[in-house]
Amino acid sequence: MVNFVQVIRDHFVDRLAKGAGLRQHAMTVDEAGTIMTFWVPRYKKAPEEKKKHAVVLVHGFAGDGMMTWGFQVGALAKHGYDVYVPDLVHFGGSTSPLPDRTVGFQARCIVAGLRQVGVVEQCTVVGFSYGGLVAFEMATMYPGLVRSVVVSGAAVSYTAAMNDALLARFGVASIRELMLPETLAGVTRLLTTAFYKKPWLPRRLAKDFLKVMCSNREERAEMLEDTIIRDKAALPAPVFQQNILLLWAEHDNFFPIEIGKKLKEELGEKATLRTIRKAGHLANLERPCVYNRCLKNFLDHVTLSELT
Repeated sequence: MVNFVQVIRDHFVDRLAKGAGLRQHAMTVDEAGTIMTFWVPRYKKAPEEKKKHAVVLVHGFAGDGMMTWGFQVGALAKHGYDVYVPDLVHFGGSTSPLPDRTVGFQARCIVAGLRQVGVVEQCTVVGFSYGGLVAFEMATMYPGLVRSVVVSGAAVSYTAAMNDALLARFGVASIRELMLPETLAGVTRLLTTAFYKKPWLPRRLAKDFLKVMCSNREERAEMLEDTIIRDKAALPAPVFQQNILLLWAEHDNFFPIEIGKKLKEELGEKATLRTIRKAGHLANLERPCVYNRCLKNFLDHVTLSELT
């Protein structure tokens, strides 16, 4: 029987990527045999042809790279940006024999992959949800590589207090129950509550999503648990060198706008908060034109500052 989510993943999303001039590339990023898959530019520009810096798009927990960023890659490529879309370890085609489940490990693997495909100069990292945690970690660990950061629906660290509030809002017992559903009802809850206008999700589509997108459960569950920072260990937000855009959905149920406002205060003058009206957590999918316009304006500003 045809799995419609797999069809979308293999054909529709693949077409969006190729329309943006991207190809899929797998590489080994460490001596242990960790493999990461990336969507990278099909044709590499000569140094004299490059007018804009690279943009790295880091996905969240409910999908892989192109399932998350399919509506962004074409818009960015159209405006001259080299786009790189990794699948995080244990998502898509990325795997590792190592037991490391930390956000720092994901950051190191992405940077190792970027270096293999020639991204060694300053880039902008765009992170959504869990990918936002990774983006902030990359900015902290590799300030010479990460020129600027865009984060949607995430914080610098995910505290136990945030986790408790999230579980209470959704009426679930654990973060694993919410983010790694094992039932059709759980899939429906996860997907519909991520939008402002709750979409109709046919039972068949929820079933197909469960089969395709919820693999590597144990590894991902360990990642979720490792992400939670117990409040006593929580530290103030680091002082970032980079310009930061907090691109937030006004009706985000996972990371409410209040978190974005507080984060803006903590990060100070380097950070700008932009809100997207009538959008939920998945604003990049629900209102892609608005999301892309905000993203492009920020990237153009960063590019202009590089030239002056």
